[in-house]
Amino acid sequence: MANTAQARKRARQAEKRRQHNASLKSEMRTSIKKVRKLIASGDKAGAQAALSASFSTMDSVAGKGVIHRNTTARTKSRLTAAVKALA
Repeated sequence: MANTAQARKRARQAEKRRQHNASLKSEMRTSIKKVRKLIASGDKAGAQAALSASFSTMDSVAGKGVIHRNTTARTKSRLTAAVKALA
């Protein structure tokens, strides 16, 4: 347990930041799930629209340093390939 005032404040800030980052990650995962669900159903137009929205979310989360930018790039690449395969 934090003993000094500074340590208590840092613990409060860390918890607040952890919760904020968790909500951003959750939002990103949800947007990716939406795209995957549309891909599975075969709806190319819907998947394309959802893909665009999820790109925005992923870039935002990566820009804030919540996840690594290479993770974002890899996920975007795989989702794009899956949507293109819906010919």
